[in-house]
Amino acid sequence: MAGYVAAIDQGTTGTRCILFDRTGKAISSDYAEHRQIYPQPGWVEHDAQEIWARVQQVVQGALARADLTPADIAAVGIANQRETVVAWDRHTGRPYTNAIVWQCTRSQEICQRLLADGLEPLVRERTGLVVATYFSGPKLQWLMTHVPEVAAAAQRGDALLGTVDSWLIWNLTGGPAGGAHVTDVTNASRTMLMNLRTLDWDQELLDLFGIPCETLPTIRPSSDRQTYGLTVPGGPLGGGIPVCGDLGDQQAALVGQLGLVPGEAKNTYGTGSFMLMHTGQTPVASSRGLLTTVAYSLRPGACCYALEGSIAITGAAVQWLRDNLGLIQHAAETEAIASSVEDTGGMYFVPAFSGLFAPHWDMYARGAIVGMTRYTTRAHLVRATLEAICYQTREVLEAMEADAGIALRALKVDGGAVVNNFLMQLQADILGTRVIRPTIRETTALGAAYMAGLAGGVWNSLDELRENWVIDREFVPQWDEDRREQGYRGWQKAVERAKGWLEP
Repeated sequence: MAGYVAAIDQGTTGTRCILFDRTGKAISSDYAEHRQIYPQPGWVEHDAQEIWARVQQVVQGALARADLTPADIAAVGIANQRETVVAWDRHTGRPYTNAIVWQCTRSQEICQRLLADGLEPLVRERTGLVVATYFSGPKLQWLMTHVPEVAAAAQRGDALLGTVDSWLIWNLTGGPAGGAHVTDVTNASRTMLMNLRTLDWDQELLDLFGIPCETLPTIRPSSDRQTYGLTVPGGPLGGGIPVCGDLGDQQAALVGQLGLVPGEAKNTYGTGSFMLMHTGQTPVASSRGLLTTVAYSLRPGACCYALEGSIAITGAAVQWLRDNLGLIQHAAETEAIASSVEDTGGMYFVPAFSGLFAPHWDMYARGAIVGMTRYTTRAHLVRATLEAICYQTREVLEAMEADAGIALRALKVDGGAVVNNFLMQLQADILGTRVIRPTIRETTALGAAYMAGLAGGVWNSLDELRENWVIDREFVPQWDEDRREQGYRGWQKAVERAKGWLEP
């Protein structure tokens, strides 16, 4: 009997496929990066066809590494970069243009008009989101108004619009030959187009953004026993395997961390950082710049909710040190370089390359390095980059605790950067809270696997999943309160310098 689950984790910088066994152990994986396309300042794009090619490559690679065949796979789960949008032809499968990435700020004027027209309260009440370039709705409106081919195809009924999960599921289940055009409720909750309470597309918002409902995917549970569709011959998994798990990557990490009860929280360190706290079966409104979102859904018409703090640039700031400035050759070097100095020498780096997300939501902010002197060295800037990751996390955690009325005793962490022990200790010191790293680091893929495996019969209950979670290491705060607060005050001053840099 097939007993393995294939999890496809399609992220901002690359795609990973991990095969998990019934104990939740990763037995094989493969990874491939894709290009980052920057047509002009503030614009970020991906080639959707390249992403699909990478998916096929890593699925086949993971199977080969484990010496398995598609017949060994019981179910397929998807985790994906959220808010990134694709528009493609339903008959040919050809994207009309590059995907617009969640980091892209080209929809800034659209968002500004919404704010000027006083529409943010409507958006927040219906969707739990703020008006920001981050989300999919303004990006889709931009496509409809700036790419004539998309608008014309939508009117003819030829265009399909969706986030990356929809693009992948459609291709996995047949593409032009009957592929399923679906998304799950977590991804839909990030579009500014889904009603957070009805869990369906909101017609008033669709009209506001000019998006025809027939172009959008059907919204389904994150774990779907009815399955979204079956893989087809000629694809990377052959035919007949149920594709039945789908989560936005941050919700997938929450599930992979087994944040399945109210009050559980996790922070994922990737291109950006994203903290989610499970808040139960009733949405909790935020008054402190957080987002109300869907955590996961196990059956149609019902879900669990979460509060989320989204930080645009964390790991991407380390990439910037490497790719733009040439200060490092590999991200792993930052641990030794940052630990070679006792502090940053009074310097702060605010990496607001795409504006500031939670809790500030300032799309006119831009990156700033302040407090430099002749004493400042490469090591100080590298350390300031790591501290920026931790200070942004503290801002979000404080807002989350106040909104939810819960003081976290510990923060579960995951993502690529958690292998950096210096960073994790720094995070505990800046938060004044224990930081817990699990044995399985790729919790995003694990969450997608759990949703698919629950639907596909590999696991029978959430309780069964809890047996798989094991702590690798716990980081305990070592700074005294004076140092912690003095550093945080300096960070807050630096953030004020970065705000409102661009003129509206």
